[in-house]
Amino acid sequence: IISDNPKQSSRVPVFIKVLDVNDNAPEFAMFYETYVCENAKAEQLIQTLSAVDKDDSYSGHQFSFSLAPEAASSSNFTLQDNRG
Repeated sequence: IISDNPKQSSRVPVFIKVLDVNDNAPEFAMFYETYVCENAKAEQLIQTLSAVDKDDSYSGHQFSFSLAPEAASSSNFTLQDNRG
């Protein structure tokens, strides 16, 4: 509260400790090494990816993946969210 009367104001040092609740970045659930055969058919599932965040409970995980811009403009690969 700001007061025009200096007798009604005071200064008190306040120390705030901020705890980092998200100190672990999301990461893939496992190491993935993916191969694509040259005769792979269109719409063929190549790899299913999963990620984890050690700061969140398993039920709280919600991730989205995207292709790099240079790959997204190509029609050779697509991503599909399986909602799982």
